[in-house]
Amino acid sequence: MSTTTGPAAETAGKQAGPGTVTSPAAGPPSRRPGGRRRAMGVQNAAGWLFSTPFLVLFSVFMAFPIVATLVMSFTDFGLRNVTDPLSAKFIGFDNYTHLFSDDKFLTSLFNTAYFVVAGVPLTIVLGLVVAVLLNNGIDRARTFFRIGFYAPVVTSIVAVAVVWRFVLDPSDGLIAGLFSEVGLTAPDFLGSEKLAMPSLIAMAVWRNVGTVMVLFIAGLQAIPADVREAAKLDGAGMWQEFRRITVPLLRPTMLYATVITTIGYLNVFEEPFVMTQGGPSDSTLTVSLDMYREGFNFFHMGYASAMAYVLFVVIMGITVLQLRLLKDNTK
Repeated sequence: MSTTTGPAAETAGKQAGPGTVTSPAAGPPSRRPGGRRRAMGVQNAAGWLFSTPFLVLFSVFMAFPIVATLVMSFTDFGLRNVTDPLSAKFIGFDNYTHLFSDDKFLTSLFNTAYFVVAGVPLTIVLGLVVAVLLNNGIDRARTFFRIGFYAPVVTSIVAVAVVWRFVLDPSDGLIAGLFSEVGLTAPDFLGSEKLAMPSLIAMAVWRNVGTVMVLFIAGLQAIPADVREAAKLDGAGMWQEFRRITVPLLRPTMLYATVITTIGYLNVFEEPFVMTQGGPSDSTLTVSLDMYREGFNFFHMGYASAMAYVLFVVIMGITVLQLRLLKDNTK
């Protein structure tokens, strides 16, 4: 028995009367409206299923503590309330108003600002200089130097503290030995109110310049080679090429490096905690260290939570300001 195919089938279809009902061709299940909805539902369910472990961990260890700390900052939560958190007394904005009449907090705020204002430009400039030298000026053992500059970033703060205590020791340290060679006495860097903070800034810059260096090396390698060649053909010298070609094209990288370095330095805690404990005479006391003391030494947890949110607002404000001021120059 033969079947009608090709043009004959089309002719037969045209000859069907107007009352003839033809069934639509059934397409693949995924192309049907109901099939698409079911497929999307399965994909969404799979996505939520795979993201559930992260969401649970984030909620328990991040979201809940953040919200709880915000609520705690409006209470007098202390050691007596640990076993019964609901017994803490709601005191409104008293913690926040007390902060700005607390001389110790104001001192820590000033010290943190000093650390940021002095440390961030030094870190950015030195990171850029090292990146340019390693990218263009050094041909041999380039990998060795890159590892050497980046090693402090991944080194434990305890190991860093041991090294810097030896370097800065006023009696047997490396700098003391250099001073004694010329007949001078080395100052007590960590015991002096004037020199303790600059010493911590030097250590922080040494420790973090490797991160900025890596960012700038990535930015330098992203600059097209033909742009540099065109500048050289136009007679641009090394300094002119750096100032008019390299720096403008590195502005997005510079923006990112400045923002993350500023955020890190505003949160500075490890350097003063390990090296000076905030001394001498609170000259190296930072907001994070003061917050730690209030929360875990004196158990004024509501007051420490208020400090944390003041620092959070400061960080957000400075970050937004940097993005607005520097982003215009990256376009």
